[in-house]
Amino acid sequence: MPSRFWNELGSSSMKSYNYYRHLFQDYAKPFAFVDMDLFARNREDILARAGSKKIRIASKSVRCTFLLRELINSSVTFQGLMCYSPREAVYLSKKGFDDLLVAYPSMDAKDIDDVLRQTSEGKRIYLMTDHEQHLLKIDKQARARGLRQPVCLDLDMSISYPGLHFGVHRSKVNNKKSTKQYLNALAKYPNVALKGLMGYEAQIAGLGDKASFGVKNSVIRRLKKRAIPEIAKRREQTVEMIRAAGHKLDFVNGGGTGSMETTRTEQYVTEIAVGSGFYSPTLFDYYDNFKHQPACAFAIEIVRKPNRNTYTCAGGGFPASGSPGIDKAPAIYLPRGAKLTDNEGAGEVQTPVLYKGPQELSLGDPIFLRHAKAGELCERFNELHLVSKGKVIKTVPTYRGEGQCFL
Repeated sequence: MPSRFWNELGSSSMKSYNYYRHLFQDYAKPFAFVDMDLFARNREDILARAGSKKIRIASKSVRCTFLLRELINSSVTFQGLMCYSPREAVYLSKKGFDDLLVAYPSMDAKDIDDVLRQTSEGKRIYLMTDHEQHLLKIDKQARARGLRQPVCLDLDMSISYPGLHFGVHRSKVNNKKSTKQYLNALAKYPNVALKGLMGYEAQIAGLGDKASFGVKNSVIRRLKKRAIPEIAKRREQTVEMIRAAGHKLDFVNGGGTGSMETTRTEQYVTEIAVGSGFYSPTLFDYYDNFKHQPACAFAIEIVRKPNRNTYTCAGGGFPASGSPGIDKAPAIYLPRGAKLTDNEGAGEVQTPVLYKGPQELSLGDPIFLRHAKAGELCERFNELHLVSKGKVIKTVPTYRGEGQCFL
């Protein structure tokens, strides 16, 4: 691509439809891509937002070993990965990654044994726990291998107000009493070593406060403001109880992309989990205190034009997980001004698009969309095209492209 074209169309974060259309004119659709210039900008902004804290990269929100390695190697602030499955952690360990926190418990004997095998080879993988049954199962299998397996305690950070559960339903450990019960149970299992504490404040990190739908933003802001000091106090008390019981923690993990400014102020937190901010999907457009760039998107092809202002594309129906709603649907990114129809939305085999703007569109042209969540898009595509300075510089496999499906 001529440098003038790059300078005119691609030098700012607000890249044009023609910039990407020209780049991908010879690529079969649908496809997914990552703009590495915007990805790098997001990375640097996230490093700045972390302050003095380390960052544990949430692999769930990336799902591409090439990009995970790029991030880990780019700064000493990035410290290990937060995985979403024991099998994923084992897979990444065999790929050369280390310091892997499995963020969700497992009761599968084979998955646990595969982790123990990596532990026996000197790799650091922390299994998540919050219940005595987790400890019992890990201890039994670790004892059979003659190991002491490191685990992490998942501290629930949700808060119950009258008539409202503010947060998500995760761990049963959420106060002093349940923490003491967990620590008392832990003392019975010598082949388990408590080495980490994780407290994910989902109601701060994962809930936007400037959306045009759903609960009023003013209500969300008030709830967040009220919850933040309670969350910090709960985390502090739990760390003190763990230390008093004689356990030495390798890390205290908290937060997410949406809560870095508050999580980084906590003295007891050593690292912040971050993942979605690197791609910045549409759900992260609804935060008041930060703005990252749309680094990841996908393209579908215009194959019909049923009338003057309607363009029907092949495929495109890639909704995000969670409770159904308009916020979980893909959103049209480019051309600006295009929108989905109310009746059909983004469909499995066809997606009608309404567009009355100045951009000339023809059959065979792309429509670019963004996913509501970050890494989930990679479950739909075998590869990601990486773009930088007006060129497609590399094509890399996603987990799916490497033949992996962990959940």
